[in-house]
Amino acid sequence: MAYIGKIPAPAAITASDLDPAVITGQPALATSPADTDEFLISDAGVLKRLDASLIGGGGKVLQVLTDAATSAVATTAGTSTYVDTGLSQAITPAATSSKILCMASLFHIRKTGDTSVNFRLVRGSTTILNNIGNYDTGDSQQLTEVTNFVFLDSPSTTDATTYKVQYASGNANLAADSCPAQLILMEIGA
Repeated sequence: MAYIGKIPAPAAITASDLDPAVITGQPALATSPADTDEFLISDAGVLKRLDASLIGGGGKVLQVLTDAATSAVATTAGTSTYVDTGLSQAITPAATSSKILCMASLFHIRKTGDTSVNFRLVRGSTTILNNIGNYDTGDSQQLTEVTNFVFLDSPSTTDATTYKVQYASGNANLAADSCPAQLILMEIGA
């Protein structure tokens, strides 16, 4: 830059030297940047363009939601079709590329007589994980268990999506202890 007269002495830049409209004149991003978005960065004083696709950020936990039950489901009659346990949680992914990590700790199950029980994880009306914790007891036996599972789902949507745990039992000998149960959903950014 050419000057007429004296070159000004170097001085630190203060906030009063900046026009706030230069920085705040544009709206802030309301969502995560797309891979095709571009940013300006300074590389040793030289402005360069940087595509958002080059900025790391995948694998971050974007949100965590949970549903807990303090009293477990019990049944007095066996059901060969799956019914809700009461554990249910809706989540709205921020991007279609997000994954949902589903984790659950399920009820203590006590069974007497010859019976079995199965759990499954459902997204909306679609079964995504089936036959979790298939316990089978013989006559006059009792079994107490806690069933845990972890499942990584790719719902490919930004719509609100509900996950729930269901169960089916072989006959009327299923009973549930009053043990806390929990369903945890974690959105993982791509």
